Amino acid sequence: MAENTADNTADNTDENIPTVVADNVDIVYRVNGTGAGRGSATAALNRMLRREKTEKASGVRKVHAVKKVSFVAYRGEAIGLIGTNGSGKSTLLKAVAGLLPVESGAIYTDGQPSLLGVNAALMGDLTGERNVYLGGLAMGMSREQVKERYQEIVDFSGINEKGDFITLPMRTYSSGMGARLRFSIAAAKDHDVLLIDEALATGDRSFQRRSEQRIRELRKHAGTVFLVSHNNKSIRDTCDRVLWLERGELRMDGPTEDVLKEYEAFTGDKTTKPKPKPKPKVAV
Repeated sequence: MAENTADNTADNTDENIPTVVADNVDIVYRVNGTGAGRGSATAALNRMLRREKTEKASGVRKVHAVKKVSFVAYRGEAIGLIGTNGSGKSTLLKAVAGLLPVESGAIYTDGQPSLLGVNAALMGDLTGERNVYLGGLAMGMSREQVKERYQEIVDFSGINEKGDFITLPMRTYSSGMGARLRFSIAAAKDHDVLLIDEALATGDRSFQRRSEQRIRELRKHAGTVFLVSHNNKSIRDTCDRVLWLERGELRMDGPTEDVLKEYEAFTGDKTTKPKPKPKPKVAV
């Protein structure tokens, strides 16, 4: 489980102030074995009764999602997390946020990490307006602060551009609209550590530009931003450092362009900037 360090050294003016330290982190999921009766109430009851038995006897399978990962993040950094599907990116974010325990090693944070975006607190049967208040309060904002920033949050999300959707229940929203509203709520507050999982993949280019600008503003306020994305352009536009996870292992940690060049070569991605074609020679 992520641990919040109480050692906030006063008047520390060093530029490289660590905000997140991952020390040889292992994260393991335990999945109940499946067999006859899968999905039935009887099978579910049997699994509950087997919890008291050993993992071997109950057929529990271990999935080693993150393996011996170590890194240090600093104030003012925007760090991209990349990797193919199932590489452990989202799992690592949840562990940094304190939502998943680590099997071994440790994660230390200076300040309160916030995983975008408060979706556990938002409720589908409530209107977008009510959820703005609920989400803001869940992040520690006062009701007065949410009221002051309410219109800014709605305008930033853009969900009212084609109608008064903010007054409708969130269950009527598309997945993109919901993701944009969650980002807008989370972005309304400055964070010590902000963890973003694929939020910038939603919405049009205008929303993505607003989001990227807001991330830059968060960094200026001494925050640290982690961004998980399959959109390499968003990573390039937003992050100055990238962690590449593959099969749970930290394969590379370095400047954005250096890591993306290796990653795109690994995946065969053709989105790298093409080299300019040489000008044809003119016969004289």
